[in-house]
Amino acid sequence: AGSAKLPLDVVVAQKGTYQTEFTTDQPNMQGNSKSTFTFSATLKNQTADQQLYALMANAPRGWNVVFKPNYKQATSAQVEANSTQNVSIDITPPANVEAGSYKIPVRAATGTTSAELELEVVVTGSYQMELTTPRGLLSTDVTAGDVKKLELEVRNTGSSLLKDIQLSANKPADWEVTFEPSKVDALKAGETSTVMATLKASKKALPGDYVTTIMAKTPEVNADAQFRIAVKTPMIWGWVGVLIIIATIGVVYYLFRKYGRR
Repeated sequence: AGSAKLPLDVVVAQKGTYQTEFTTDQPNMQGNSKSTFTFSATLKNQTADQQLYALMANAPRGWNVVFKPNYKQATSAQVEANSTQNVSIDITPPANVEAGSYKIPVRAATGTTSAELELEVVVTGSYQMELTTPRGLLSTDVTAGDVKKLELEVRNTGSSLLKDIQLSANKPADWEVTFEPSKVDALKAGETSTVMATLKASKKALPGDYVTTIMAKTPEVNADAQFRIAVKTPMIWGWVGVLIIIATIGVVYYLFRKYGRR
């Protein structure tokens, strides 16, 4: 029997997803909520052609991811055939992010090839607190001996839970300041608690401006607010002054009538 030979060419090729590599030596970073986490990655084009990669991130809402191929901000990177390019990735968490671990997948893709890289950001707790009023006003007035109520707001502007927030006041002598509630047991990140402060001015307070500092304290962080309190004269003393003036005029008039013609 005769025989025949048929030439056969075998082409060995990589799948598209393996023709690109997106790697980093440090995929995990840790810092507080105010940090910017900068990762250094390498994008490798293992194809025989130049590729223009779109750079994308699947980050949680409120997070900001910025790509910097060759250290210039861009949303794409052009890589020559069988070449690599450095890509810096800046990740910024939202302002009131809670402490915890967050995974940020990033991707470099063309129409025919792509690669993914998963980055991890560990946000450590930050302790920040603000003491103010609903409208931000830190001044009021009061009559000597009277009571004035001040509505306060304690805000947790950090990323960690605040516990056992104690309230106190640095006040003028013989003044009284009480709080309701007297302390805030717990305040989550981003939350606000309302506290009513009752201020009683001294009966002996002279008219003028006084400064009262109200403080909120925890073992981790403190906050304070200075209130300028204008003390007014009680109404009764105003009438007493008027009566004294009237009496003085009356006495002068009487003396003038009695002795004026002599």
